[in-house]
Amino acid sequence: MQLNDLRLGQREVRLAARAKPRSSNVIAGNEVYIANGEEHVMNKSISAILFGLILTASVAAQNQQPAPPSSTTFLKNLYRGNRGEISRSAAKFPEEFYGMRPGPQTEVRTFGQLVGHLADFNYLWCSEAKGEKNPMEGKALEKLTSKADLTKALGDAFAYCDSLYSSLTDASGQEVIEITQEDGRKRRINRLSLLLLNYGHNEHHYGNIITYMRMKSIVPASSEAPQQ
Repeated sequence: MQLNDLRLGQREVRLAARAKPRSSNVIAGNEVYIANGEEHVMNKSISAILFGLILTASVAAQNQQPAPPSSTTFLKNLYRGNRGEISRSAAKFPEEFYGMRPGPQTEVRTFGQLVGHLADFNYLWCSEAKGEKNPMEGKALEKLTSKADLTKALGDAFAYCDSLYSSLTDASGQEVIEITQEDGRKRRINRLSLLLLNYGHNEHHYGNIITYMRMKSIVPASSEAPQQ
């Protein structure tokens, strides 16, 4: 890989990290913002994923190696792996701890609320990527309380998204779609950007899930010993 390529990629990451958070869900170019206090972390996470794709492609080109997976194939694999880790962790965590928080701050979600929150947003963003009405609009799955109800909602939300990710192609990923932001404004973006945001949001909150599980000395799915 040429030094100029690396410098250019580093500059793009620095510019993304300095971008100002905005007050609504926005995807502009390689910048991704969400309006729930997670803008800075999510923006850096998505930029890192894009930077990794750029470097992988550049190295392959320099060394004349077989082309790496396309960005859509790479995203599909990331989504499937993370989906499985979240689902297995939610199933593994005892119901008696679903109401726990990592501290006394009541504004921090309980474990159960995290599971419901992920279900809500997978329905939201995947329905927009499909160009159809959110089937769970107004349901507020985050307010469910029992483990059975929450894990079912999460599983149903992932199932709703699965076909979308599985059928994603380079061409369909670049198709421009219209989404509605939290302030009611319409915005046109490409489908791949929205699905990348959905994956990044899932991964972001899986990090939270790991914290809750480790606090109770429970091994999260991603750290389980491989089955023999």
